[in-house]
Amino acid sequence: MNKKMIAKFIGKILMVEAAFMVPAYGISLYKHEEAAARAFLVTMLLTVLVGGVLVTATRGAKKGFHAKEGLVCVGISWIVLGLFGALPFFLSGAIPHYVDALFEIVSGFTTTGASILSEVEPLPMSILYWRSFSHWLGGMGVLVFLLAVSSGDERSKGFTMHILRAESPGPKVGKLVPRMKQTAEILYILYIILTVLNIVFLLAGGMPLFDSICTAFGTAGTGGFGIKNDSIAGYSPYLQNVCTVFMLLFGVNFSCYYMLLLRQVKSVFKDEELRLYLGVVFGSIVLIVLNLRGYYATIGETIRHVAFQVASIVTTTGFATTDFDLWPTFSKSILLCLMLLGACAGSTGGGFKCGRALLVLKGLRRSVRQIVHPGKVEVVRVNGRAIEEKVLENTNAYLAAYALIIVASFLLISVDGFSVTTNLSAVLACFNNIGPGLEVVGPTCNYGTFSVFSKLVLIMDMLAGRLEIFPILILFSRTTWGKR
Repeated sequence: MNKKMIAKFIGKILMVEAAFMVPAYGISLYKHEEAAARAFLVTMLLTVLVGGVLVTATRGAKKGFHAKEGLVCVGISWIVLGLFGALPFFLSGAIPHYVDALFEIVSGFTTTGASILSEVEPLPMSILYWRSFSHWLGGMGVLVFLLAVSSGDERSKGFTMHILRAESPGPKVGKLVPRMKQTAEILYILYIILTVLNIVFLLAGGMPLFDSICTAFGTAGTGGFGIKNDSIAGYSPYLQNVCTVFMLLFGVNFSCYYMLLLRQVKSVFKDEELRLYLGVVFGSIVLIVLNLRGYYATIGETIRHVAFQVASIVTTTGFATTDFDLWPTFSKSILLCLMLLGACAGSTGGGFKCGRALLVLKGLRRSVRQIVHPGKVEVVRVNGRAIEEKVLENTNAYLAAYALIIVASFLLISVDGFSVTTNLSAVLACFNNIGPGLEVVGPTCNYGTFSVFSKLVLIMDMLAGRLEIFPILILFSRTTWGKR
């Protein structure tokens, strides 16, 4: 294993993280938030120091990089990002306990939106900004950003490929263009354009500039950290509808937007994953609206709240306009299923992903047909293309790991004595990077009542869910660190 190259890359990641703290530090100075300013300054200096030492000490590292190094590099980088990113919360006193601060920032970077805070409005503006910006940074991935702005050294081609594949969500990362560095650049350009459009539409509805920026960060990263105690509920119906539309847009595979730029409109609308995603969204809205007849004053208000919550849950954003924990059991059951499914592969959303669900369903159909006709050879196809057996095997392995981690985490946090619904929804909400669950961790509650042990379990769930399990799982394998 090329440990020096991994250490060098982690050093660069830390320096990028320090650079991204500069705007928050500037806000703290402008707003005269002395404790926050000191916390950001100390954190930036410490982060740059550690990052600089790692980069300097590994200056002569060989650039050979393989799949294992890519997975390890991504897994360790995200853990280190959280450990240093939590320091402003802790050092400023905004969150007095370090594990709570770590939970909050990991929830931010992984775009989960689960919080240990009962109130956010009293927080300093700079802390609120850093908290929301962590969503935007984690949505597309800080490592993808580093690849997009790094020099295009051909000797590090394997390094670029394996990092992008390890950090990007979905069953398989494809190239939008021949070079992976250009793919990273295109992804971030599209990400920035959609974010800016989101801010513009929010400003057009009368939302203040700071609120618009932080809300757009949460929407773009499908994270869900709000800057108001009631999340999005206090804003106008127009602003809630804008959030609904953009949450759904950020839940779409970004390659679809690239295809639209190339004017390949027919290819986009023939995409099976996109059709599954949209079908699930609109089908869920219809079923829940029918179930909530008479719950709200008008049918228009019902549709608005239902569409918002369906978009928020299926894209794993976690914003809320109403307390859906009070909805009928059937409606909550649909939301629970949406927590499991998630958005499209290649989007900023979490969950199992519609792309994987499509592969599992098609693989299941093939297995049933082969039982009936044992001699028949059938190839699984998506969008008319044959899917490699290796991809199907990896999807099945992911499903097995997905189920095992949910069960193990559920059992581990059950030691705190909360109800089955609370524990299961907490694990699903954290592992699928959603945020709010049901009962004790519902949309009007928080995760602060869990023990330190349970919070650490849920932190690992958030990281495993955002990184598609294997970059975290591989860190605990002895073969990863062996000489061969």
